[in-house]
Amino acid sequence: MRISTFTGGMVQTNGYLVETVDGNFLVDAPAGISAWLDEKGIRVDALYLTHQHYDHVEDVALLQGKGVRVHAWAPYSKDLTLESYGSSWGLPEVDGFLIDELIPAGDEEMFGTAVKVGHVPGHSLDSVTFYVADAGVVFPGDALFAGSVGRCDLPGGDFELLLSGIRRELLSLPDETKVLSGHGGPTTVGRERVSNGYLR
Repeated sequence: MRISTFTGGMVQTNGYLVETVDGNFLVDAPAGISAWLDEKGIRVDALYLTHQHYDHVEDVALLQGKGVRVHAWAPYSKDLTLESYGSSWGLPEVDGFLIDELIPAGDEEMFGTAVKVGHVPGHSLDSVTFYVADAGVVFPGDALFAGSVGRCDLPGGDFELLLSGIRRELLSLPDETKVLSGHGGPTTVGRERVSNGYLR
């Protein structure tokens, strides 16, 4: 398995390309990731969304138009993308898309790879994490960052709910687990357990 990072869009959002022997998939779709894939000449079969905030889904419609299947916790919603609230905030408009398959919490298989899906609301109602045990990696979206946690002042935000989900789905993982977040650089579960002031 090979994981590559793309960072793009107005708020420098990370999207991840995961290449496996059985196919390639993306975690999140910030603006520009579709063109990046074209430049690399890489075909992607599926896209898994950690949540639908606008900056994580700006290229979903482009990818879906190329035949990429879209998986998420909840159906597409302008409330979840924040477009229902963001016209006065100067947020970019997102081209509408469809969710091809809803992801349940629990153990899933993505292209021959075992993945544990955890529901961690608090930053967004539909936030999920993807833990790939064989690779020792977790994709928490915007739930957890290096030295921080997701903001909870947006619609659907709840700080205590977020902390509860982080403890249940992320701090329960091995310390050496690499954390690839929706913004910023990588960290590990162990590092955040001992140094992240929000989690004490």
